[in-house]
Amino acid sequence: MTDAEAKPPLARTPRGRAGVLGALWASTHPGPTLVVTILSLALGIAAGVAPGRLVLLVAAVFAGQVSVGLSNDAIDAARDAAVGRTDKPIAGGAVTADRALAVGGGAVGVALLLSLPLGPGFVAAHAIALASAWAYNAGLKSTPFSIVPFLLSFGLFPSFATLSSSMPALAAPWATTAGAALGAAVHLTNVVRDLDDDRRTGVRGLPHRLGARTSVLLAAVGIVVGAVAVLLGGGSSLIGILFFGAVVAVALATAVLVIVKRPGRAVFQLTMLAALLLAVQLVVV
Repeated sequence: MTDAEAKPPLARTPRGRAGVLGALWASTHPGPTLVVTILSLALGIAAGVAPGRLVLLVAAVFAGQVSVGLSNDAIDAARDAAVGRTDKPIAGGAVTADRALAVGGGAVGVALLLSLPLGPGFVAAHAIALASAWAYNAGLKSTPFSIVPFLLSFGLFPSFATLSSSMPALAAPWATTAGAALGAAVHLTNVVRDLDDDRRTGVRGLPHRLGARTSVLLAAVGIVVGAVAVLLGGGSSLIGILFFGAVVAVALATAVLVIVKRPGRAVFQLTMLAALLLAVQLVVV
């Protein structure tokens, strides 16, 4: 515990509090947290969710994502410190892992409380998705089944919007397929950035066992499968066809690049672009 954290609350300066809050926010994986939150907003608008319920949906998803990010960095703090991850506030000592876990646990409670007015279907789907994400952080990431939480949580994600409506229902199977494909791509591609560090700290999930090249190729194939599902299930409007073409083009470019050269940051960025286009395709159809 640092000296600043050892002081009683009244002895802390506003600057100290701001520093802790900033460290906690930086530990939530702000980029992915905001992207997933914005996607929930877009899907809710596309599904015609009423404004009041839409606000609850977005707030619940945001709180849930905050909890997932905090638990990830808190549980991985020792590993991150071992490989010198100076970009990780918890590993660097800016905030303790215990405090981050406590805030993350509180965020789960907030997420579920905000979910309650949206009905039992949404509460169940959100609780399952959050449980699977926390299970991944807690240990599944180091097993051959590391992809399962991504398939489950992202597969359920399109249903968040439809279950939030005044007439709740699960999303169509094609939307669930696209969500699962998106989740698989995110998981399989993350190995490109962290493969060496993960090996040093004993993390051996499915992508690590497959290797970077195979993982990226499978991610590209999965994204195309998701795009085909959206095209066939969501209808063949002009904008849908355009996004389908863009998804396939970027996915193919990724596959070619990873075949001809060693996977690197460019491959990761291309795969994430294809995944983002798939997410947009899912919203606009």
